[in-house]
Amino acid sequence: MLVPVLLLLYPDKDAQTITAMSLLVVLANAISGTAAYARQKRIDYRSGAWFAASTLPGAVAGAIVVGFIPRRAFDAIFAAVLTAIGIYLLLQRRQQTIVPPVTGRGVVRRRITDATGNTFFYSFKMPVGIALSGGIGFLSSLLGIGGGVIHVPVMATILHFPIHIAASTSQFVLMFMAAEGTSVHFATGTLHWDTSLGQAVLLAAGAIPGAQTGAWLSRRVHGGMILRVLAGALILVGIRLGLKAAGA
Repeated sequence: MLVPVLLLLYPDKDAQTITAMSLLVVLANAISGTAAYARQKRIDYRSGAWFAASTLPGAVAGAIVVGFIPRRAFDAIFAAVLTAIGIYLLLQRRQQTIVPPVTGRGVVRRRITDATGNTFFYSFKMPVGIALSGGIGFLSSLLGIGGGVIHVPVMATILHFPIHIAASTSQFVLMFMAAEGTSVHFATGTLHWDTSLGQAVLLAAGAIPGAQTGAWLSRRVHGGMILRVLAGALILVGIRLGLKAAGA
């Protein structure tokens, strides 16, 4: 949700600066969120490490490519991506009881017991997860969204992760993904202390306690409700950005 807010608050900043600011805030949020989910013992570290490694080439490429996209085109692309994801989540009828794949090459199985004693069983095809993470790394770094808004739905619906494990593991992956993209922006000089960097640091300061609150609430909200609220928010913001890109 941060990038749409920045796009509306700073209409004169270029797309590269907006994504650089967002990724720095996302990095702070991801570090804080990962710490919270680690205490809950809901992070799939083994899967997350593979996913994080596969995001590296895409995250670096996305941070470079965004510098060549005009601001108005960026708004339109972002609006289309948000709306498409939101509609997909609303139309997707995911069963809460997942039947894991038991055959095929590359299938891995996981069993995680969290801090409250809940046990999650699931399995997925690791090559599929790695390939999807690579693409998500590029798209998320290009748009400055970190990737959680894409990664969580993908992990829940395609890879069949339990939604709470998907949200927790996504934060862990996001921590590395955002660090990769932010490093590129520092190296290219996109982030300047006298303009964008100072603003991003202030936003990051607010994201840290926000991530702790979100992780705490995630234990008390049904997984299906998380997806529906996310879908509605994405569609509304996507429509607003689309109107802005069209000059409305």
